[in-house]
Amino acid sequence: MKHIPKKRFGQNFLTDRQVLHDIIRAIAPAPDDLMVEIGPGQGAMTRLLLETLRRLQVVELDRDLVALLHKQFSPDRLLIHSGDALQYDFGALAGGERSLRVVGNLPYNISSPLLFHLAQYAPQVIDQHFMLQKEVVERMVAEPGGRDYGRLSVMLQWRYRMELLFIVPPEAFDPPPKVDSAIVRMVPIASPLPCKQPLLEQVVTKAFSQRRKVIRNCVAGLFGEQQLIDAGIDPQLRPEAVALEQYVNLARMLDH
Repeated sequence: MKHIPKKRFGQNFLTDRQVLHDIIRAIAPAPDDLMVEIGPGQGAMTRLLLETLRRLQVVELDRDLVALLHKQFSPDRLLIHSGDALQYDFGALAGGERSLRVVGNLPYNISSPLLFHLAQYAPQVIDQHFMLQKEVVERMVAEPGGRDYGRLSVMLQWRYRMELLFIVPPEAFDPPPKVDSAIVRMVPIASPLPCKQPLLEQVVTKAFSQRRKVIRNCVAGLFGEQQLIDAGIDPQLRPEAVALEQYVNLARMLDH
């Protein structure tokens, strides 16, 4: 029986065989990899991954799809976790080691919160390969100075080295989304610039809450002009012109 994609779960199933093979090539699975796929859908990528992997784990929210996957795959090859990836403890899969590889065609309606949820497990992750909305990936990898650079750029670049690998057009999906997609590779940084993540989050959120203003006005109440200068920041710059290292400097100041 054909599964009808559900809007509330943001389901757009990748059906283009060439794109699927391109993604598998980028991931380059090895037989003994400890890999988890988020949102396996109807199992198109799952099937290709299992051509190499001895075993794969998946996290799927839609119970209809969970039932479909149970019918298609043997439980000794595919371990299915039925639940919400936003609530899932990915650290439990890694068992304390830096051993986990994460892949998935992420639902666009939850992509940013899911990326932030996964960031807490970065010390246990080898790499992540995701299909996301192209404009989200462009924000993730953006350099300071452009309009794409913002909170997502700073917070994720603090934790990961990231690369946009290739663009995927809407017609590769069923149903086709209204936007282009992109594949991103995310490799956790072994030693991020030292600062407390909640403080960096506080600084960055405040800075980008009024991005048309200069940084001095955006962070007024947290920092004075001299503190910005001490952190290596021109107080007249816009928030998108301030580099990750300078935001880290500000976060460290809050820690004293």
